[in-house]
Amino acid sequence: MMAWAFTYAILCSAAAAAAASVSIPPYGDSITFVNSSSNGGTAMFLPLFFNQQRTKEEFHPRRHLHNRPTPSARMPLHDDLLLNGYYTTRLWIGTPPQRFALIVDTGSTVTYVPCSTCEQCGKHQDPKFQPDLSSTYQPVKCNIDCSCDNEREQCIYERQYAEMSSSSGVLGEDIVSFGNQSELEPQRAVFGCENMETGDLYSQHADGIMGLGRGDLSIVDQLVDKSVISDSFSLCYGGMDVGGGAMVLGGIATPDDMVFTHSDPARSPYYNIDLKEIHVAGKMLPLNPKVFDGKHGTVLDSGTTYAYLPEQAFGAFKEAIFKELNSLKRIQGPDPNYNDLCFSGAGSDTSQLSNAFPSVEMVFGNGQKILLSPENYLFRHSKVRGSYCLGIFQNGKDPTTLLGGIVVRNTLVTYDREHEKIGFWKTNCSQLWERLHLSPAPPPLPSGTDKDNSTLDISPVLAPSESPPAPAPKSSGEAKIGLITFFMLLNVTYPELKPHMSELALFMAKELDVNSSQVRLMNFTSRENDTLIKWAIFPEEPADYISNATAMDIVSRLSENRVHLPDSFGSYKFFGWNMGPTPPQRTWWRQHYLAVIIAFVLMMVIGLLASGAWYIWRRDKSLVSYKPVDSVVAEQELQPLQN
Repeated sequence: MMAWAFTYAILCSAAAAAAASVSIPPYGDSITFVNSSSNGGTAMFLPLFFNQQRTKEEFHPRRHLHNRPTPSARMPLHDDLLLNGYYTTRLWIGTPPQRFALIVDTGSTVTYVPCSTCEQCGKHQDPKFQPDLSSTYQPVKCNIDCSCDNEREQCIYERQYAEMSSSSGVLGEDIVSFGNQSELEPQRAVFGCENMETGDLYSQHADGIMGLGRGDLSIVDQLVDKSVISDSFSLCYGGMDVGGGAMVLGGIATPDDMVFTHSDPARSPYYNIDLKEIHVAGKMLPLNPKVFDGKHGTVLDSGTTYAYLPEQAFGAFKEAIFKELNSLKRIQGPDPNYNDLCFSGAGSDTSQLSNAFPSVEMVFGNGQKILLSPENYLFRHSKVRGSYCLGIFQNGKDPTTLLGGIVVRNTLVTYDREHEKIGFWKTNCSQLWERLHLSPAPPPLPSGTDKDNSTLDISPVLAPSESPPAPAPKSSGEAKIGLITFFMLLNVTYPELKPHMSELALFMAKELDVNSSQVRLMNFTSRENDTLIKWAIFPEEPADYISNATAMDIVSRLSENRVHLPDSFGSYKFFGWNMGPTPPQRTWWRQHYLAVIIAFVLMMVIGLLASGAWYIWRRDKSLVSYKPVDSVVAEQELQPLQN
């Protein structure tokens, strides 16, 4: 359980060299979250930075583009809200590109990744960013608009949290790529290169954070300032037990039945909505609408797992839910350390939850409302099958209403910043492109890149693909794949890794869903701080080839980062996978050993049967009829000898 309780945040930042200046926000109020859950997964709070309030006019001049079509960056989301506590997307930084898994966070305004110089960073999903390996990296030099390091050479940023989590580092500028589903070409952007992280930031699996909030260093603001996207972005989180989803940087054609509500940037620096009422089973909660307008108002934050209501609102919501659950039994939560409100008897089919739990509606100031299905306010009990717990909690004594990712599962949320509104559209996020009538297929890779999908070898103008293209089948049928090779870079030295190589091979076989005999270590390179390994996947004997379906599944697991190893192996990265068109050469014995063994067994069986038959025959022949000694034996005439 990872609860991110923040009581203050400090953001020291700067803009890119030769870019617009950055205003340093003063210390401000904070949002304190004191409740969380214990579903056996991870609950996460990401920072909601309180910047100096601005007037509406400050947000308009640079936000309106010149009525010309702009591209967008379509990006897949990974991980699961309740299992991981967050959703991540893939971002590539540098030339050649270095890949990172970043938490998408609408409450943060800085994108940052661990830097190779960081000695106090945890072991994350991917290797640290190495500025020296990028030919396009530039540090943001110290200037009057930023806080500087002790040498007064480079701009720095810093975040500090009351529960001892922190992130700090330097600001750099480099080329950022968004993947092959993106129409948007790679762009130069400022990001944080971490030199220190503590607490939950240190222990999380994801590499860093992609800041989507309002602020000069937000990736959205930087792209808008360059006039390469419209001032909008969208998130769509997968449903219960599904995970994943989609994200779009830039505008999309919104569905006609999308429900919008006003979002006032002058009200607070966060993405707020104009919530007025909550209905449970069609009945309005007896609340004054002002209860949802306390402090920072009603904040929508993608980096928070659950939802948190002010004390009065939560009490009314809980009471209304209890009244509708007469057929269910109240049970203890999965973790006795937390007083979760859980119920059994609803069944395991999540599509039927509406038969046991009531519908919930959020009503906005313009009269429009959005329906919340049970998956938008429940999480699955991790220990009792067919049981569920409320994913909405009391926000301590804080009057802020905070709506985390659980509320918008299977909901396309469009943050239309240019028109100061946020839209909601219920849909299946795993089929978003089809629902929006958009082609889900990424553009084809240029020739010459189909053999090696390493993100370390692709020019930054070629955005790396999330999933490498399948080899074209031959006219006679499937392509013959006799060998799959790939490289693995581990952030562990070889002396530390050597005693666990057999264990690592077994984990690799399990994660790639192949037999352990198919996974072989071809070679390795020991470096100062890491180890480079070349793996090979062979056909399952006695087959000579790997089926196309199996090969595509293996490469998909590698490219989509679905290989999860124990933390003892540190962070790791896969690249350079290649499918060999011919099978490896085998010795005569390896090709025919099975037939030889079968023939030998048959010969042994036949030999044993023949030996048994011969033994029985000899035994029968050796049985002689004995007569008494005194019995008369007829004389037999001797036959004359013949010459």
